[in-house]
Amino acid sequence: MDNNFRSLFHELIEQIEIGIIILDDELRVMNWNRFISKRSVKSLEQAQGKPFIEVFPEANGEHFVKMVQLARDRAKHVYSHWLDNLLLVKLSSDSDEHDRQLQSTLFFPFEAASGERCFGLLMYDTSAIAKSSEHLEAALKALSLKQSEQEQLLRKLETANSQLLQSEKLAAIGQLAAGVAHEINNPIGYVFSNLKTLDGYVRDLLKIADAVDSASNLDEVRQLKRNLEYDYIRGDVESLVVESEDGIDRVKRIISALKDFSHIEEEEFRPADLHRGLDTTLNVVNNELKYKAEVIREYGELPEVECIPSQINQVVMNLLVNAAHAIEQFGRITLRTGGADDWIWIEVEDTGKGIDAKTLNRIFEPFFTTKPVGKGTGLGLALSYSIVQKHNGRIEVDSTPGLGTRFRVWLPVRQPAPAPQQDAPPA
Repeated sequence: MDNNFRSLFHELIEQIEIGIIILDDELRVMNWNRFISKRSVKSLEQAQGKPFIEVFPEANGEHFVKMVQLARDRAKHVYSHWLDNLLLVKLSSDSDEHDRQLQSTLFFPFEAASGERCFGLLMYDTSAIAKSSEHLEAALKALSLKQSEQEQLLRKLETANSQLLQSEKLAAIGQLAAGVAHEINNPIGYVFSNLKTLDGYVRDLLKIADAVDSASNLDEVRQLKRNLEYDYIRGDVESLVVESEDGIDRVKRIISALKDFSHIEEEEFRPADLHRGLDTTLNVVNNELKYKAEVIREYGELPEVECIPSQINQVVMNLLVNAAHAIEQFGRITLRTGGADDWIWIEVEDTGKGIDAKTLNRIFEPFFTTKPVGKGTGLGLALSYSIVQKHNGRIEVDSTPGLGTRFRVWLPVRQPAPAPQQDAPPA
């Protein structure tokens, strides 16, 4: 069994792709394996008994002397890597001349069966390791490049998302422009009509004023007043002025609502009165809603909320317009608010056709829409979801086909403080 073991061990040493040289205490060659014969192109029979540095003259240097001294003094192995020192022994390689120089060594003392101290020298070609290292370095460079590209892509996506938000806001305002124009046109129309009537009244009043200077007596003036229906004019003028002022106020409110709604450049969080923003948004979308639904406001008590008001207005507008589109005939839209602990919520509920479960799972996907071509971009809810996430909030949806849908937007009263940046570790 012992002989079989020695045979197997000897065969392993002969087949292994590592150079093994056995030296005696005087550093003379005692034996080596086939790897050394193959790679050094030297004959073991001619080398046995000769000094190691005579067989391998290139090893006769300071590096080898230090290795031997350390191994003798410390009685421990000495490892040397080709990157740290010049090669010890020139071994041929199947690769090019550069790979041929890649060599690491392990020099160690050991005691032979006879009790004599000997030395073992292991040498192995690290070209494969070096290639792996080169491949790893190349892979790391490629990974770093990919990471840089990914960071650039993320910045571009963030910019694109911001641009989409503004584009969707402008598109929404564009879709509402006709309705807003109609809302403005109504008061402007009757103000213009009132001005035409007032023009006639002013002419008649000027005739009466002129008659005061030319009439021979007061009876002529009184008769002219009766003929021109002075008493009716006097009462109607007051009504026309009040009605015109109301019309102008309506126009001012619509314009003010549009100004409050369309702060495109606004990007900073600040405390805001959300109820004012909701009323502003209702004024802007009034023409979209009034022919489709009765709007009911059920406002609770809300503190000022730290947010970007124009973006929250955008979210509410999207929900209100979608609610109106979901109502096929005439229904009801309820706008509610409330709060709990450090959170507030805004709710838009409609009595429309509802959303089926399959569609409900996709409503926040960008460009997904159930509206006909030209009626929707599929970005409204996706960007609303993005805005709410930016505000560290969430959106809840509850819908029953045939009965209606309820969207509830939760927002924190105060935005969480940004996490402190950690100092970079010392180099």
